[in-house]
Amino acid sequence: MDLERDYDFWLLDLDGTLVDVEWSYTREVFDRVGDRLGREFTDREADILWNGLTGSRDQQLEEWGVDPGEFWNAFHDEEDPSVRAEQTYLHEDAAFVGDLDVPVGLVTHCQEFLCEPVLDHVGIGDWFDAQLCCTEKTGWKPDPDPVQSVMSDLGVGHNGHRGVLAGDGACDVGAAWNAGLDAIHVERVGHERRGLCVRGDYRVRSFDELY
Repeated sequence: MDLERDYDFWLLDLDGTLVDVEWSYTREVFDRVGDRLGREFTDREADILWNGLTGSRDQQLEEWGVDPGEFWNAFHDEEDPSVRAEQTYLHEDAAFVGDLDVPVGLVTHCQEFLCEPVLDHVGIGDWFDAQLCCTEKTGWKPDPDPVQSVMSDLGVGHNGHRGVLAGDGACDVGAAWNAGLDAIHVERVGHERRGLCVRGDYRVRSFDELY
């Protein structure tokens, strides 16, 4: 299987796909957010929200009776970019991205004030020819708008260009399909922990399985 030859461009998610963060950092952030909101988050709840295991994080928060706006304001206030970067590590099987000889773009829900320090720390900023950190203005995956924006920046479209988007969440697969791309789902957490099976054009536990 030679996916580099099969596709004219690649798009990738960041958190959970190319990089991950130590659990201790996640737990500490949710402890501080919980203190601010007057609500404790269990390990399972923190895992669900951090990894987006049930799909829409806002919908999940609402089901738990937590106001999404208040949560995200507190969450972003409690994230320290330098600490986040220091406790982030690169998945070894993601190294192939640096060797791709086609246009490569990054489409991530990681906010810009966190994304840049993380990219610098793990040394992958030069992997991408274009990147976008989703906001309310750009839209969030599975909305195709942020994907199509990066495609435009890369100078690729559907007129003869075949692309693929790789990510660890159902929203990544949805964004790929909504934008007319193939989707690779890399299952970092396992179906049992996720509680469901995310389907994509390719379903792998490691990018090594693609080569």
